[in-house]
Amino acid sequence: MPKVAFLGAGSTVFAKIVLGDCIYTPEIENLEIALHDIDPVRLEDSQKMISNILRNNGRTDVTVTPYLDRREALKGAGYVCNAIQVGGYDPCTIT
Repeated sequence: MPKVAFLGAGSTVFAKIVLGDCIYTPEIENLEIALHDIDPVRLEDSQKMISNILRNNGRTDVTVTPYLDRREALKGAGYVCNAIQVGGYDPCTIT
């Protein structure tokens, strides 16, 4: 089972694009997705969005687990996507 750790999963649009491509690729079977973010609200939003993509695509072989602990998210990952924003969400994205 390949595991992808997505650090900075609170970047919901970027997570949707990258992980959506993985989900819509049927050759990637039994995928494990570890979502990590330091913001629990944004992490939950991304988890809901990825879960919705899975439901709409009918993928039952993909698991999604949210993590606030980066080290736990990285355990056993064969692939890592790092989508951090230097300076943080507030004020960088807001302004």
